Amino acid sequence: MPIKYTRVHRLLEIISLVQSQRGWNAKSLAEKCETTERNIYRDINQIKEAGIPIEAVKDHGYQINGAFFMPPVRLTFEEALAVSALCEAMADKGAIPFVRPASMAMNKILAQLPFDAREELTERLRTMELRTTATMDGDGYEDVYDKVQTALLNQRVLNCKYESTSDPDNDELFIFHPYALFFGTRAWYIVGYHEKREAMRTLKLSRFIAIEVSNKSYEIPSTFNLDKHLGNAWNMIPGKQDYDIELLFDAPFSQTVSDTRWHSTQEINWHQDDSCTFKCTVSGLEEIVWWVLSMGPNCKVIQPQELADRVASLAKDTFKLYESASV
Repeated sequence: MPIKYTRVHRLLEIISLVQSQRGWNAKSLAEKCETTERNIYRDINQIKEAGIPIEAVKDHGYQINGAFFMPPVRLTFEEALAVSALCEAMADKGAIPFVRPASMAMNKILAQLPFDAREELTERLRTMELRTTATMDGDGYEDVYDKVQTALLNQRVLNCKYESTSDPDNDELFIFHPYALFFGTRAWYIVGYHEKREAMRTLKLSRFIAIEVSNKSYEIPSTFNLDKHLGNAWNMIPGKQDYDIELLFDAPFSQTVSDTRWHSTQEINWHQDDSCTFKCTVSGLEEIVWWVLSMGPNCKVIQPQELADRVASLAKDTFKLYESASV
């Protein structure tokens, strides 16, 4: 059903649209607000008269000075419910460290809702819950997160000391060029160029022992893209070679596996006995080998042989831990 705009509503909507996305010009705003371009020009002038720094930028449409902020002006009940649920799961419960400000922002949005809508939304939230993968909280490395953000914003290299997982006396000192900060499954990671290794690396924020932003600048390559970098990695660390994976899952475990999208390239082929073949293409075997092991005897590696050999070797090592244990 089309929205019926009042003049004030339209002015607030224009501010919200221009602030949230670039590219809005008089024509597109007129179409969105179901009015004429002439009215939009009048609206823009009135917005300027109200002291809001909105200007037309060639090839970019209207823009509002970044220092000015207006809260969202139109939020449906369903939108408010969805955002509230996400904020509660991701921010309030600490599913993703360092995003707690999102819950404060949501509280401001809720405060603008009509009383009845706010009461209904609160009641609805009591009947639903998002369960996410458990993560460690951000205590102890907030400064790392902040310094990485600063380095990315200003394109400054980082002087780092990184924890060795094998030998505490072999912690690594190096210079790092950060390209991207991302949250993957259970932790925050940074991707960039490792000067000492002369290669791209993905590093876990919680393992930095010391980190400082230097005055030395760098440039993120124009060809860098996080999705392309991760490629067909099973999770977040791509290997040097792509492998065509084929796994056989027996019934009824096959149904459980097929219910989830584990990888962007996966294909499921069913058999008459309700078993299924799981196929995908992954970059490297270091991550997927642990996933296969977690499936226990319900999963058999058909190919590649290298993956089958790794799984067999690790399974034998695991068996040895319990071989002499009393029953």
